[in-house]
Amino acid sequence: MSGVVYLLCLLTVLGRMVPLDRRFRLVLWRATRRGAIVLAAGIALFLAWDLAAIASGHYRMGGSPLMSGILLGPEPPLEELVFLTFLCYVTLVVWGLMDLLLGRRRQAPARREES
Repeated sequence: MSGVVYLLCLLTVLGRMVPLDRRFRLVLWRATRRGAIVLAAGIALFLAWDLAAIASGHYRMGGSPLMSGILLGPEPPLEELVFLTFLCYVTLVVWGLMDLLLGRRRQAPARREES
C-alpha cells in the first residue's frame, strides 16, 4: 500500500478540484471544450519540458518507497502525469475563482419580459 501513497494523494486533491469547478462553473463546467483544450495544452507543455530535462540529463526519477513505480517511459513516473494534470487544473480553477470573485465575468444580457 505504501507504494501508491503519493499517487493516491495526488488523485485525492485532483478529485477535490472537480466539485469546486462544478459548483462555481469555473473551468470545465463553464466552457468544457475550451477548458479541456487549455488543460491539455498545459499538460503537454509541462510533459515536453520534463522529457527535454530527462533527455538532457537534468532530471532522473528518484527512488521513493511512496511512489507506485509505474513508468510512462524510461524515466517519468505515472505520478508525474497526475501531478502535472493537478498543477494545470488547479491553476485554471484558481484563475476562474479570482475572475468570479473580482466580478470580471461578463454578465448575460437581461432578458426582455414579453408583454
